Amino acid sequence: METPRTLWTFVITSLALFMVVLDNLVVSTALPVIRTDLDASLEELEWTVNAYTLTFAVLLLTGAALGDRFGRRRVFAAGLTLFTAASAAAALAPSMDALIAARAIQGIGGAIVTPLTLTILSDAFPKEKRGLALGAWSGIAGLAVASGPLVGGAVVDGISWQWIFWLNVPIGILLVPLALRFLRETYGPDRGLDLPGLALVSVGLLGLVWGLIHGNGDGWTSPQIVGSLAVGAILTAAFVAWELRTPAPMLPMRFFRDRAFAAANGASLLMYFGMFGSIFLLTQFLQTVQGHSPLGAGLRVLPWTAMPMIVAPIAGALSDRIGGRPLMAVGLALQAIGLGWLAAVSTPTVPYTQLVIPFILSGTGMAMFFAPVANVVLSAVRPEQEGKASGTNNAIREVGGVFGVAVLASVFASYGGYGTPQSFVDGLTPAIWVGAIVVGAGSLISLLIPRRIRREEQPEIVLEAAA
Repeated sequence: METPRTLWTFVITSLALFMVVLDNLVVSTALPVIRTDLDASLEELEWTVNAYTLTFAVLLLTGAALGDRFGRRRVFAAGLTLFTAASAAAALAPSMDALIAARAIQGIGGAIVTPLTLTILSDAFPKEKRGLALGAWSGIAGLAVASGPLVGGAVVDGISWQWIFWLNVPIGILLVPLALRFLRETYGPDRGLDLPGLALVSVGLLGLVWGLIHGNGDGWTSPQIVGSLAVGAILTAAFVAWELRTPAPMLPMRFFRDRAFAAANGASLLMYFGMFGSIFLLTQFLQTVQGHSPLGAGLRVLPWTAMPMIVAPIAGALSDRIGGRPLMAVGLALQAIGLGWLAAVSTPTVPYTQLVIPFILSGTGMAMFFAPVANVVLSAVRPEQEGKASGTNNAIREVGGVFGVAVLASVFASYGGYGTPQSFVDGLTPAIWVGAIVVGAGSLISLLIPRRIRREEQPEIVLEAAA
């Protein structure tokens, strides 16, 4: 029987996780309304999504390190406070610049909260029940992903787009004192902060994303775009070089010497690239071109986003028997087929009945990937390395989402635009095809994962020497 403190820990961390993950996709169905209300350009809509996911991705590993050094409960409460305040700022934003800035700060708060929900929850449960607790943690994250477009559409339809952010405020105000009261303070073994690495990767990724988002508008050969992409690439390469040399890296490059770890993270990057980029455009298609309400659009993508709740438990049970590789490879292949199908049938007047099956295929594939990937990643490292391995996987997949939105929106702008329904579809079709091809490449990468990953068989002496 669990103690009251353990149950409170589960409730607090679960609510915090749901709130933060929900904000990854809750804004997707609000984008057409925000575009009209604040007179936003395509680039500004991209930044509304990417300002959150970019800061979230870059600071995930730093958030975990701050908790290890200064106390997980204390830092968790501070992250919740920051996320709540930024949500209020987003709701009050009078312009796109203010909204984008608030979303970036939201991402910082989310990056602090998310990894700490996992470590705090893991610490609160005895070893024999930890698997069940972490399984529930994954399920809640999946539920938040599935609920994002639907919740966003319902709130925008029923009240206004500002309320997708106001909803976070009472939850945050409730959770902060509960966290300080019921969570146990713990510290981690790794208390180092890799500030040079954080600076290099932050500015490097910002340069790359800024160049990709503004390339169509400013011209791909313009000095500012070429300079932004070049500086971004140089600093990102410098980050990798620094992480290989520093004694306390935020992203341990030695993990990538393991084939299972490297392939699983490569597949994650490409899967999120295709998924986030496609959802960014398809939710707008359902409203801007086909005239559905935000709630109507959220309901129509539900066969895609809700499939993980149905399929993931089955896929998880199968992964214990047959391993993660076949499930991940088949799952990404199904998602690629679903996206390609959507690209092939999309017209301004396509009936929704022709979209249902590709939505289901994409969602089923996504669920088959979600279930085993965490197990593959964590099985590739030793137990004391699981925190950084999990943080690395989360950061890489968020980076994939950032680049997916930037690249697919750039393809969309190159071939079409918002002028007419047909011009929107002219841009949508090649963009979704790119997403399908990228996800298909992820399926091939998944085949590089060994059939069986046995952590206890790894040559620990090599890992220790590399450390």
